[in-house]
Amino acid sequence: MRGAAALLAVVAAVACSNPSDLPAPSVRKSTLQVEELRPAHGEAVFPKRADSVKLLVIGDSGRGDQRQQEVAAQMLVWRERFPFDLVLMLGDNIYDRHTAEDYAAKFERPYKPLLDAGVKFQAAIGNHDDAGQVRYRNFNMDGHRYYSFRRSDHPLGRVGPGGVRFYVLDSRTLDPEQLAWLEKGLAQTGSRWKIVYFHHPIYTSGRYQAAARSLRGSLEPILVNGDADVVLSGHEHFYERIHPQHGIVYFVAGAAGALRPKDIRATSLTARGFDTDNSFVLMEISGDELFFQTISRTGDTVDAGVIRKR
Repeated sequence: MRGAAALLAVVAAVACSNPSDLPAPSVRKSTLQVEELRPAHGEAVFPKRADSVKLLVIGDSGRGDQRQQEVAAQMLVWRERFPFDLVLMLGDNIYDRHTAEDYAAKFERPYKPLLDAGVKFQAAIGNHDDAGQVRYRNFNMDGHRYYSFRRSDHPLGRVGPGGVRFYVLDSRTLDPEQLAWLEKGLAQTGSRWKIVYFHHPIYTSGRYQAAARSLRGSLEPILVNGDADVVLSGHEHFYERIHPQHGIVYFVAGAAGALRPKDIRATSLTARGFDTDNSFVLMEISGDELFFQTISRTGDTVDAGVIRKR
């Protein structure tokens, strides 16, 4: 652990909460611990290991306005400190119209320096996104509304035990075929970390709590039984890290372009929340550790920590 980043360290064992909320067979096989960190201003908490998976998370980004551009500029500032090469997009990637100019104004121009540097964007589809977006080459969905991909944490990129398997869902329609695909994928992967992301959250302290409960009934047992570790969603236009639920760490990160100020309600779910400005999340995954740091549009750290697998 880095000394300056450890001014505050809160260690919380992640246990299955409220077991009665899930069907009886739902059991996680691994345990996580979350340790909160308080870095100095402008300091990155990441170890920046040569063999790690380094990524950035944005949701609800595609406004094409000044705020999105300012967030994109801040992403470049932090890439100088933390050289991520992957961006996860949590849906609502292009708002309103979907013409060629919209893709240029709301994605290609704001993120041109990252695209030019070879950073790869992997998108999930949201409720404001056009169905044809799955074929847009820069979102790397290859025509699929749900799909999976893997990143290695081996220094030579070799596939083997370890690494990260990402599962990207279409939460607009969680049909039986998609749920069966996810259940099978989670069961069969040999990757150390399993990260699932999609647009609509199944835990939130925002305005969509009722919809979240509805989605949770069909999706959460699969996530728990499949030993998913981290779940990322957007849709709510703020940042929220949820207290671990049934051993899984949930993040809501839907404020990379859109924002609903002061929209987080008072609930017992919130471990850390930020709803007064736009933000994005950085992550580094290596071995049994996942470091995270959430950055505001103005460059301030609003949350940081490390998740460890036990």
